[in-house]
Parts: sequence; C-alpha cells; structure tokens
Amino acid sequence: MTGSVNQVVGHRRVFYIPGYDPIHPRRYRELYRKEGAAQADTSGYDVALSPKAAGGQGRYGWQVRAQIDQRQIQTEFEVLVWSDIVRDSMEQGILATYLQLLRTAWAYIASGALFRLMRLRKGPVIAALYPVGMLVLQLLVAVLAGHVVGRGLAWAAQVLPFGPGSAGVVTGLVYWLGLLPVAWAVLTWFKSKDNKLFAYYLMHDYAYSARFNGANPPELEARMAEFTDEIAAALRDPVDEVLIVGHSSGAHLAVSILSDLIRAGQVPEGGPVLSFLSLGQVVPMVSFLPRAHRLRADLRFLSASDQVTWVDVTAPGDGCAFALCDPVSVSGIAPKGKRWPLVLSAAFTQTLSPARWRALRWRFFRLHFQYLCAFDRPGDYDYFQITAGPLTLAERYRDRRPSPSRIETPVSKFTEISA
Repeated sequence: MTGSVNQVVGHRRVFYIPGYDPIHPRRYRELYRKEGAAQADTSGYDVALSPKAAGGQGRYGWQVRAQIDQRQIQTEFEVLVWSDIVRDSMEQGILATYLQLLRTAWAYIASGALFRLMRLRKGPVIAALYPVGMLVLQLLVAVLAGHVVGRGLAWAAQVLPFGPGSAGVVTGLVYWLGLLPVAWAVLTWFKSKDNKLFAYYLMHDYAYSARFNGANPPELEARMAEFTDEIAAALRDPVDEVLIVGHSSGAHLAVSILSDLIRAGQVPEGGPVLSFLSLGQVVPMVSFLPRAHRLRADLRFLSASDQVTWVDVTAPGDGCAFALCDPVSVSGIAPKGKRWPLVLSAAFTQTLSPARWRALRWRFFRLHFQYLCAFDRPGDYDYFQITAGPLTLAERYRDRRPSPSRIETPVSKFTEISA
C-alpha cells in the first residue's frame, strides 16, 4: 500500500503525537507499560519496556521488545512533545478564561460551525459545550453566594447611625463589598478543583483551536516543523516501518506534519513503510472553522497519497471523538482519487466485557484514552500489536473493509483550501 514491498517488521520507529495535554510524557510510557502487560496477558504474547538508549537522539521515549506470533520485534517509541505549548496556553486567570469563553463561543456560533458539527455526532458537541455550561454555572453560583452575603451585610449595616441621605449609599457600598470578594473566592475555589471538573482545561483546549479560527498558532507551526524533520530523519534509518500515531487533537497535527513531509519529497524510495494511525480524532472541530485552510488542504492531499497508509480508529462509545466520521469527507474536501483514511471502529461495547464496559461507560475522559489501553475481549484493533507487532499497518488491515456505519456526508460550510 506504500512504496516498500516489505510488510513484515523486525524493527520499527513509532512517533506518538498527544492531544492537548499539559502532562509530562512519562504518563504515556507508564500507560503503555501497564496496559501493554495487561493486553499481553489477555492475548498471549510478550511485551517488555526498557529505557531509551543512552545518548539517544530525539525527544522523550522508550524501547519495546515484543514476541508476537513467534517473532521478535524491536520498537523505538518517541513522544513528540508539545505539552509546554499547552501549559503556556493554559496560563490564564479567571477573567481571561471567561473572555476566552465568549470569544470561542462566538467563533463557533457566528461561523455556523457549531450547528453543522451537531449534524455529525452529538457527543463531542456536548463535550465542547460542557466547559461553557460549567463555567456559566460556576459564575451563577459565585454571584448567588456573593449576593446572599452582600444582602446580609447590607441588612446588618442598616442599624448603624447614618447621616441624612447617606443610608442608601452606605448600604449599597456594603452590599458590593460583600458580593465581590465572596464571588471571587467561590470562583477561585472552583478553579482549584478543576482537576476533577475539567471546565478550565477543556475551555483552554477549544479556545486554542478557535483562537485563529482554525489556523495554527505560530508557536505550534514551528514545533510541527521540528516534528517533520525528526520523522524525516527516522525515514532514513534502517528500520522496516515508521508509524505515526496521532491521538485526539494530535491527529490533525499529524495530518499536516505528514503532508509537509510527503510534499517535501522526504519519503525515500525503498525506505521504511510510512504508516499513520489516527485515534479518537476531533478533526471537524478545527476543519469546520473558517480559517482552517491549511488543515483542509492537508486532509485533501494526504487522503490521495500513495506514500502512506492511514487508518482512522474511533468508537461510538467515546463521547469526546467524532466517531466513525471520515474527517476528509465530512469536511467537504474529498478529492476524486481519495484513498484514505480507512475508517474503523474500536467497538468498545464488543471489545470490552460487559463488566468492564459498565465500569468505564460514564468515565468519558478515560474512554477517550481507551484506544491506548488493553481490551479484555480484543477484536482486530490492538494498539500493542500495531505498535510492537510483526506486521505493518497496511498488512494488518490489508483486507479490512471500512466500518459500514461510517459517516461520509459533506457537512462543513467552509471548504476553501487556500487563504
């Protein structure tokens, strides 16, 4: 399916591109270690992690040695880190976050993108509306608490001796002196609990994509160029497959990175197989915005390329992803020679046992990471066999038909691919 004829892997390079995540990449190593061991125990193979080779070049990573189907496979894993950019974008105070709320809501409502996204999947739209509703609720609770305290203080102040005509002014001042500090204290308390509520986190996430109406911020473009160079260098290594994994918003970053790589002629003839696995993608949240010209052009280009195999895996049980929505087709920019992506379902309700599904069903953020985890009733999607197994992505899904439930109807109002 790509330029190389070798579809059996002995040595692989994997580049993982996270979504909008401020956490240190060691989180992904420990997740891989824990869940890989669980999947290996269920499926009957061996996966072992070790530290990155001393003096190794590149970013944070680890090595994987696996024995699957009586084959030994070595994988070098790297996380393409942009968590520092995420953390910088999250350094917003309470007032700045509420201003973000207004700007982001306006970007999606005024452009009509919000209403078109609702025609795809309700889950991710509800997830996008959640921080708006939660922040507004927090503001109402804060104002109500402040109002109660302010009214109480103003009532108490009425017993004080006032000069003629000054009673109303003083009680009004006392009211506001009670309301404002209490309301601010309540908002501050809510913000301190965001590790459980996720309202500020999600607001910053959606605001970052909407900041330039779908165009990438300059600091992100610069980092993506670095990622492109690192993948290009890996394609010159003596390995069998270079696999790019883009999770959540990392999926649309990977689309642009791979498009830049291929356009620049940096996929060597006869070199490693180039593969792309997108997981839990939220591409329409960006591609439906007015100024997402670059992303739409890259989606269109990559979907017709014969130098990459692109498999897109989502699941209807993941309420944070646009499940089974072909990101190229629904964006309205599918070319006549469209080849990709192959849209598949991880089918959580089938690949997780009933007990496991019940335990995870309402843990929405945990389910959004299930693609990177073990399944106790695995189907043909197995993250660890894909990233550490003996077959390339193309070979693994050579005869696989796309999900019959996929959505391909063009929905986006904005289909321009050049500014």
